[in-house]
Amino acid sequence: MNYRFRLALLTVLAVALFAPLPAAGQATAGDWTPPRTPDGQPDLQGYWSTQTFTPLERPEYLGNKAFYTEEEWSALQAQLTADGVDPLARSSINLEDAAARETALYQTNRDAEYVHYDNAIWLATDTPKGLPSRRTSLVTEPADGQVPPLTPEARERTAAARAARQERGAFYGYETRPLGERCIVYGHNGPPMLPPAYNDIHQILQSRDYVVVFTEMSNNVPRIIPLSDRPYIPDTIRQFPGDSRGRWEGDTLVVESRNFNDKRRFQGASAELRMVERFTRVAEDQIRYRFTVEDPATWAVPWSVEVPMLRTEGPMFEYACHEGNHDLRHLLEITRNLERQAADDASQQGSR
Repeated sequence: MNYRFRLALLTVLAVALFAPLPAAGQATAGDWTPPRTPDGQPDLQGYWSTQTFTPLERPEYLGNKAFYTEEEWSALQAQLTADGVDPLARSSINLEDAAARETALYQTNRDAEYVHYDNAIWLATDTPKGLPSRRTSLVTEPADGQVPPLTPEARERTAAARAARQERGAFYGYETRPLGERCIVYGHNGPPMLPPAYNDIHQILQSRDYVVVFTEMSNNVPRIIPLSDRPYIPDTIRQFPGDSRGRWEGDTLVVESRNFNDKRRFQGASAELRMVERFTRVAEDQIRYRFTVEDPATWAVPWSVEVPMLRTEGPMFEYACHEGNHDLRHLLEITRNLERQAADDASQQGSR
């Protein structure tokens, strides 16, 4: 049974088994309540996009300004969602000058020698990427909109890891290449779910006892989150996505994850990372996704992020990172060839 068939079958079964009950009347903005599954749980199912130009951390020039004014937000929305904008130019939001930001948003303004796909075509979505909210950063706590500084212990740990990589060289072997390049895990893969550069759809499926979060661009299998108080896996077992348990607090799905390994290093975190995610459906077309990160071995204080998840249309595209990907092999082959050439040149110089 191939991957696409399994995905199609899973979707059909989910629609048939977990379809929401009809809403009792048309809700208005003031009295909207989330639809319910047959089991009475708030219905989070469907396809949701996290695309946004909002940066993780607040741009320096905004200082302590947590929200744009309505006028500022409208002007930015018009600029960011215009035809031809490169959806990958997310760093442009960090530019205070509107003219400089305008220049950075378009590939046509790049150096003529730069050759790349036309991102404005192949990455464009039916709803252009913009600013889903007036927040100036995804980080909500601390109030300055910044990820807290690393503890001295974490700085030493990070420096030691960097020195070890440099000692062997970036192209020493496959183990010194980034995890994303090796198709193991990406920085945005959940938990937590940070907005990726593209292919940012998440499909949520529910039953009475489980919630499934299927991320479009992910190197890991879908997250199957049990809604129970079953024990976590033994502390000796560590995983890239950790181990998750879910529970309902009112209309909010709370998911607590632990047992992460020490290889992922999310934002510099250690294996003691603990993550609490909260999914709250706040409108017909929006889930408020929030998470709090805690790791005393890395940060002196916990920090929190809020990412709007907006309803979108499926289907998701199959993401097969390794399929037809020969880059890692070729990179190492090139490095070994360069090393042999350097050795041959040194040998010839020594024989003269």
